Amino acid sequence: MSYKSLEIWKLSREVVIHVHEMTLTQLPKFEMYEVGSQIRRSSKSIRSNIVEGYGRRFYKQDFIHFLYIAKSSADETNDHLDTLWETKSLKDPESYDILSRKIDSLNRQLYSFLETVKKSHNHY
Repeated sequence: MSYKSLEIWKLSREVVIHVHEMTLTQLPKFEMYEVGSQIRRSSKSIRSNIVEGYGRRFYKQDFIHFLYIAKSSADETNDHLDTLWETKSLKDPESYDILSRKIDSLNRQLYSFLETVKKSHNHY
């Protein structure tokens, strides 16, 4: 089994791709190096920490640690998205709604996965 079979990784991949495309095509140029850069990095951190945690899955505390970092990065990504929306740098309501729903879903799935790992660590 690979980390690529994890639903949380699949959804984090979708978030990274959506964020990347949104920041390059829908934001004003000045945001490319401001909040646009921050949201790209925080979304990539979600995915990377899921992968790194999975690589350390035989060490329960390490696995949990990286999943918590992934969850924190999802919260950060959500906050950056809200900032872009509230400052009207992101003007497309459909893009905002889709991405917001994906991040919320990912956050819920990360929490559920974390709880499962904490209770019954089975080397996913």
